[in-house]
Amino acid sequence: MKSPQIFGLWAVVVLLVVGGALVLQGDGRGPTAPLPDNPAGAQLLPDLVFNDYQSHPVNLSQFKTPLIINAWASWCPFCVKELPDFGKVQQEFGEQIKVIAVNRVESLEVARKFSDQLGVTETLLMLLDPRDNFYQAIGGFSMPETIFVSRDGVIVDHKRGPMDIDEIKQRLNKIL
Repeated sequence: MKSPQIFGLWAVVVLLVVGGALVLQGDGRGPTAPLPDNPAGAQLLPDLVFNDYQSHPVNLSQFKTPLIINAWASWCPFCVKELPDFGKVQQEFGEQIKVIAVNRVESLEVARKFSDQLGVTETLLMLLDPRDNFYQAIGGFSMPETIFVSRDGVIVDHKRGPMDIDEIKQRLNKIL
């Protein structure tokens, strides 16, 4: 009587182990980001257009400087500390880099109120992503998520989760 139950339990265990192995294969960071590749195999910055707070369209590929692009939302507790640190990095490095903060699916009013409270509205390039296209394009699954892009549009680093200012600068050095 217990034999069919034991067999069924083992079948479930085997399916879970095999399924888990398939999900975790790769570099251990989870699903591979669906980013475009260039012929050399490097991941390129997706060619996406978003509106800034003044409703002006901004194409991510228009920049010819190293970029830090951060996906954030007002409901993300880590963004409260991280966005001001990005602002400090932007001020310290000036025109050498561009820090872009892409809001995930929130209204202009919600995003603006949050960035104003943090004092970063005028420091960072604040963009709105009402369809969550950026987060999906980078294969996002945690919050916040940040990519570091070289001046030629190659994604050099992808950080999942929060960073402090020292880690931001360390990762920034890879694209300077």
